[in-house]
Amino acid sequence: MADVDLSREAALKILYDINERAAYSNIAINKYLRQGRDFREIDRIFVAGLVYGVIKWKLTIDQVICQFSNIPLKKLSPWILNILRLGTYQLLYTDRIPESAACNESVKLALKYGHRASANYVNAVLRNIARRHSEIKYPDREKEPVEYLSFKYSHPSWMVKHWIDLFGEDFTESLLEANNKNPDFTVRVNTLKTTRQEFMEKLDEKEIGYTVGRYIDNALIVNDAAALMDSGLFAEGYFTVQDEASMMVSKVLDPAPGELVMDVCAAPGGKSTHIAEMMGNEGMVVSWDIHVHKAELVEKAARRLSINIVKAELHDSSVVDANYIMKADRVLVDAPCTGTGIIRRKPEIKWNKTVKDKEEIRALQLRILSASAEYVKPGGVLVYSTCSIEPDENIDVVNAFLKSSAMFRMVGFEELLPPALFKESAGEGYIYLFPNVDNTDGFFIAKMKRKEG
Repeated sequence: MADVDLSREAALKILYDINERAAYSNIAINKYLRQGRDFREIDRIFVAGLVYGVIKWKLTIDQVICQFSNIPLKKLSPWILNILRLGTYQLLYTDRIPESAACNESVKLALKYGHRASANYVNAVLRNIARRHSEIKYPDREKEPVEYLSFKYSHPSWMVKHWIDLFGEDFTESLLEANNKNPDFTVRVNTLKTTRQEFMEKLDEKEIGYTVGRYIDNALIVNDAAALMDSGLFAEGYFTVQDEASMMVSKVLDPAPGELVMDVCAAPGGKSTHIAEMMGNEGMVVSWDIHVHKAELVEKAARRLSINIVKAELHDSSVVDANYIMKADRVLVDAPCTGTGIIRRKPEIKWNKTVKDKEEIRALQLRILSASAEYVKPGGVLVYSTCSIEPDENIDVVNAFLKSSAMFRMVGFEELLPPALFKESAGEGYIYLFPNVDNTDGFFIAKMKRKEG
């Protein structure tokens, strides 16, 4: 048996974990590429590209395979199906991989993870796709617009229909297209240790390309993520990897030095550490998570950034803690959500979420928001955010909370937004960010204030 390509084999194993064991893509990739395996950086990039590409285009890939296979997909072993997906992705969505390599390497994998008949089948299907890919049949857009967009942009049809109902067909197509683009690698400069200008000079010295952020003063968009992460600047605490939409949450919270701020859903600590930096490392940031290992991530992030005011605690944020009632100046509820705003970063969200998930998580969000409101002192601020673009997880949750709590009201925050991110709704106390409109992750941010007295 000919030796298989180790990068493609790693991608296959990662896809198996994601598709068959419901592993998170970033965790599965790190498991195979960061635990002592002898992969060069170029190999790591190749593997990650294959994995994210297959997950992103899985629906379209599967439907294409169905058009060229005489065996139903449900009758294939998971290994052979994922090998076919890998091969099809290389044939249809990459322009630097020769067709012969995509087919031949897939056949080798099929021999190792199947048998001779499996290999012959994989070879026949992939070479058929390579020869006849121009004959791939799309649904009729006029008659079946949902199915057409679902097929073209590889999103589940229920999600496409739902978004068309919410946003209209043109906006939805723009959103689907944006979800399939690679997101920027954005970092937040640690202002406790340096300035953005000084950090830019360090990048210049290391010949790492970048552009300034679109909206946040201390944000940079870095061209070569691998070079930056290998530069030593991360370990030295000069920056945090964070999208500008996530940074905007802390800007809207607007913490001040000396305050008591609570971040009740804090892991892995991006917003908690940003809040602490904005506070000049003066005061206290109480950061909660329900899991020990996630609370440890918050502590680790704070130590790396030389922050000493973040206090990570284990707590279920849906349950009121009497120790903090009406003591906090500001409370951030960055609530659990379906994550529909970060599909471009975690494409498996498209396949892992259902309508039922939305219904269940909305109830949890409302419980957490209601419990967290108890900690806000009179005149204090409560911010609710999610990385979802779904109204029923966002403004509907806020309105349901306000209906049950006469002590809080929405407050506008136009003055906290940069001119380039003007949103009319900010005057009413909330904004939505969209990847196709704002070139950020999809986010919702709402700001409320507890009445005095």
